[in-house]
Amino acid sequence: MSAPKLFSPGPIMVKDNVRQALTHYDICHRGAEFEELFARATAKINKLFKADDTYRSMIISGSGTSSNETVLSSIFNEGEQVLLIRNGVFGERLLEIIEKHNIPLVDCEFPWAEEPDLAKVEEMIKANPAVKVIAMVFHETSTGMVNPVKAVGELAKKYDKWFFVDCVSAAAGENIDIVDMNITFATSVGGKCLGAYPGSAYVCGKIDALETLTPEMGKTVYLNLAKHYISAKTKNQTPNTPNVNLFWALDVALDNALADGGVEARVARYKECAGILRQGMKDMGLKFLLDDESKMSNTVTSVFLPEGRDLKGFLKDMEDKGYVVYSGKGKYEEMGMFQVANMGEIYPDDCKEFLNVLKSCL
Repeated sequence: MSAPKLFSPGPIMVKDNVRQALTHYDICHRGAEFEELFARATAKINKLFKADDTYRSMIISGSGTSSNETVLSSIFNEGEQVLLIRNGVFGERLLEIIEKHNIPLVDCEFPWAEEPDLAKVEEMIKANPAVKVIAMVFHETSTGMVNPVKAVGELAKKYDKWFFVDCVSAAAGENIDIVDMNITFATSVGGKCLGAYPGSAYVCGKIDALETLTPEMGKTVYLNLAKHYISAKTKNQTPNTPNVNLFWALDVALDNALADGGVEARVARYKECAGILRQGMKDMGLKFLLDDESKMSNTVTSVFLPEGRDLKGFLKDMEDKGYVVYSGKGKYEEMGMFQVANMGEIYPDDCKEFLNVLKSCL
């Protein structure tokens, strides 16, 4: 069977040198070679986020959710609150983590696909002085919307709050400057816009915040941010056995993202590809979930099938022709929405060929 073309928001198609990195000879995760690899890769993660020397990065063996849970389950003392801004499935994933660990919550909920109202956010900050952390998703993949992270970061700075941002579907796909955006903790994973594999998650955190954490604050053993930070800072190590093979692939993917024009060049390619896809789908008369293209991410487009067309049948037709796209989530699936992603090894010519296949399936 020929490999399918993954126009889905993770896992993604990877570059050949990333795939080949998985065949690296076996090493001991407690040896010098691993520690050099860890130091190299975490320094590159800092560059990916445009972090300065006031930040430190760590790698977590797990999905993007594991990096989010590592942070959110580890940074609160008793009685400290989190203000969660949410407007989609992955905001609700953060809510699930927060509730599972019994963290006091100020829930700033907005309808799916609706941009958060900054005035409401600020009012909730002012009304809840026990809030320690403001949390939100950068790119809400379930809708394809990019949230106003910089503006919320300015509020976090104004009211002296930590700012946690789930960048799982944004890192290497959107322009992120963790310093300029006043982000305290950013998370992501290799198997999205960066072009590596699921299972290689990472956290970039502000050192002065990390230094206030203790292992006892963490509510889990494995996903304990203080333990990860101490191991990274003192030994370029992880506190538990990591998935070493994925570290090699992550390191190469970071090289790819930072080379030849840097992250900006990759973001520009993703934006160009999204533009080709969107124009083509417009020309076919398809309707988007988001009316304002300025709110759309560079890598995910949420679009509705023509009325009366069966979504499951359409997805199977696409897959039979070698192309994989996602169905929408929640109520959007019932409305015949599907999602087209252009993360990873997808280029303008691939998008044009995708449109030809899409047209034939419609």
